[in-house]
Amino acid sequence: MIARTVLAAIAALLVATQVIRNAVVASLADRRPVVAASFWSAHPAVEISSAMTWIAEAARDNRAVPASTFPVMARAAAKDPLAPEPYLVRGVRAEVAGDGATAQAAFEAAQWRDPRSLPAAYFLADRYFRTGDVRRGLDEVAGLSRLAPNGPATIGPYLAAYARNPAAWPALRSMFRANPELASPTLGALAANMATVPAVLALADWREKPVGAPWLPRLLETLTNAGQYAKARAIWARASGASAEELIHDASFGDKVAPPPFNWALTASGVGLAERQAGGRLHVIFYGQQDGILASQLLLLQPGAYRLSMQLMGDPARAKLLNWSVWCDKAAAPIASATLDAAARGMRFDVPSGCDAQWLKLSGSSGDISQQVDVTIAALRLERVNRGA
Repeated sequence: MIARTVLAAIAALLVATQVIRNAVVASLADRRPVVAASFWSAHPAVEISSAMTWIAEAARDNRAVPASTFPVMARAAAKDPLAPEPYLVRGVRAEVAGDGATAQAAFEAAQWRDPRSLPAAYFLADRYFRTGDVRRGLDEVAGLSRLAPNGPATIGPYLAAYARNPAAWPALRSMFRANPELASPTLGALAANMATVPAVLALADWREKPVGAPWLPRLLETLTNAGQYAKARAIWARASGASAEELIHDASFGDKVAPPPFNWALTASGVGLAERQAGGRLHVIFYGQQDGILASQLLLLQPGAYRLSMQLMGDPARAKLLNWSVWCDKAAAPIASATLDAAARGMRFDVPSGCDAQWLKLSGSSGDISQQVDVTIAALRLERVNRGA
């Protein structure tokens, strides 16, 4: 079963990468092997294509590959010594049989015949990693990234599996320096798993703040979902250069670079539009047709009393359709809520013990009759106050 599965994967890759001298026969062999066989059945291109078809059909039908397949491959190899496919199949057979040395020699022979062979690079990388030849393994992976369609994105998960081993980190750092396009997809795959977060932190290049790196939001989401709020905030601050002392980030609505959740997540959807404006302002349009969140940020406030205040420009009557609320993360109900016009006069709230992270949300609530709200918020301020003051 393992052999059939591996050979099926090989077949899918090889049929698309055959290199044949005779263009006419090669074209027929790839697309119409039966016609090609009637035209020139003994041509090596026809024999290779037919053999690969038999392998694929056997895998599809969950049966053993016909014994006659491999002699056909051997004849094709003798007739066309530059064809890589017979050597790849020979390598897979040896691999399944537990003969690693023969498998590696066959894969190397296939790659010598076709340096752009994707299967050869893949199986050689696997062989080199298994035998501890890290340098050559990573060289093959780098080659795969150049050969494969959308190569870096394809190779990222493969490298991420290898990066689970801390012993591989020095070699991977060197590889990323030489092939920086491979770093981001690999780190992205690692960032999605809490168990591999240490690998992300070890392999990321912190010499340049990776504030815009695609893997950073995924890493922050993984950590916050696991309740690792302080660690997530520290990594975010390290990447963005934000102050560790601030209660709320970007109260002046000027930071368009640092990612959520510790910076503003602003909406542009069927609910409405929230956008930064010059002069430290947030312009908000609520369409009034559906409920939803217009702006939000994750805070890490210590237990205690706080006051949120701001300036409001726009129609205060319609501003009642908007409200600020504070939620403990993963809670079913807010710990505080106030309409926007009331919050503009000062919104007091208490953070209880056990509420390690809090969402500050600006939301819109639709009514029976749709009413559009267009307001601007400025001079936003969050401060800690004495209880009862």
